[in-house]
Amino acid sequence: MLETGVRQLRMALSMVWGRPFHTDSLTRLVADAVATIDEFGELGLEAREVIETPFADDADRVDHADRSLRRTARRLAELSPFYAEWFAAHGFQARTADATTLLGLPVTTKDHLMSRPRDFVCRGSQPHLATRTTGTTGRALEVWLSRYELEVAAALGALSAVLHDELHGGDLMQVHVSSRATAAVQLSAMTCRLVGARCRVLGIIAVDDALDALAGSATTMSVNASYLAELVVAAQRRGLGPADFRLRRIDCVSEILSPAVRAAAEQVLGAPVSDNFGMTEVIPVTGTSCSAGHLHHDLTMGHVEVLGLRSGVAAMPGELGTLVVTPYFPYRECMPVLRYDTRDVVRQLPGPVDCEQAGIPATSAVLGKATQLIEVTPERVITPRELVEAVEDLPSRPWPARFHAEPEDGRLRIDLPAGAVAGLSNAGLTDHFAERGLDAQVRVLEDHRAPGLRRVRSDLRELSFAAAEPVGA
Repeated sequence: MLETGVRQLRMALSMVWGRPFHTDSLTRLVADAVATIDEFGELGLEAREVIETPFADDADRVDHADRSLRRTARRLAELSPFYAEWFAAHGFQARTADATTLLGLPVTTKDHLMSRPRDFVCRGSQPHLATRTTGTTGRALEVWLSRYELEVAAALGALSAVLHDELHGGDLMQVHVSSRATAAVQLSAMTCRLVGARCRVLGIIAVDDALDALAGSATTMSVNASYLAELVVAAQRRGLGPADFRLRRIDCVSEILSPAVRAAAEQVLGAPVSDNFGMTEVIPVTGTSCSAGHLHHDLTMGHVEVLGLRSGVAAMPGELGTLVVTPYFPYRECMPVLRYDTRDVVRQLPGPVDCEQAGIPATSAVLGKATQLIEVTPERVITPRELVEAVEDLPSRPWPARFHAEPEDGRLRIDLPAGAVAGLSNAGLTDHFAERGLDAQVRVLEDHRAPGLRRVRSDLRELSFAAAEPVGA
């Protein structure tokens, strides 16, 4: 017990003081937590207080953010070629940085990372694993992580999973995200190893093969929303239901999850579905959804801002804004970013939230990418989430949603494949979208054009020889 207490103290001090974590100690702390639950059925109050965020108080949170930003900025000024130049060009003083002075520094963009990747790698760091974005919203981006970063992220993720009853030693996690998302796949496997769970990485394979593997064995699943939609459709086609699966939780990331798909997945697969935020560039900073549909942001590992799309300053309540994230040192050390504009759009909530995570700052769920917003009039901007939810709520259940939308004469024009509108008249379609706040005119296209209307991550198929065309065909 004494050794466990020492390990808990070392972790807490690293979190508060910003000193590098002792990764072996973190790994042993996961084992301690698993052993405690095996013996007593739950973690003690002291362990929970250490592992859960110690910055629930507003004043403590501000103090933690200021100190973490200053520490992170100083390190970047010294070791990052890009940020040393960036700070000098904009007169930013790293030694006095805090949440307020940070507002005077322009954001870092994906274009910066794409054009100067080597200059983001900090001197003295040891790149270990290259991971790529999937490229569904543009050209794929490569990000390097160190072995230390992976070990810290996996250990802290495992501790959180054990604490919140999300992963057990007897679990089998089935992973259905693109294998090109190397870090996400690697972290899933490492987390399972630390907890003693099994991990089956299948990627985006033929849905029937995925269902065959899922049925009767997997207890948790990590999946993108579009692939989850395909799994549900295939399961319904085969007459499968909750009795055919052993799932107890489904974690959905990186795409818009509509209420229609979520409800159907829970009904057909028999497990609750979580809708979370994560991004390759800002690992390990994440956001988790609550029962009220808010997105609650992890402010222990990073600083999260919401900047108004038009103003570029802190978004006002009710205003659309883009998430800007700064992962802190010592969580990121190899190729870190500061004030990274994710281009993920959220709406700033109008006031304090009343939910099970009320003590953690929140925004709306992610509404889509800023580049995909549609301005019908200066007063009316339509978000991708509105469109996905409206299309996936059509009676034909065209999952995942395939559409193209653009403004036309003060209205919205939506292109849909014929199969999506089956059984509805033009008037019925108009009424369907009007009931969801969309003044839309629908243009129906042939079904074979559907894949070209909207990119989704389930399109990133990983083919086997059995699925490939024979040689010479």
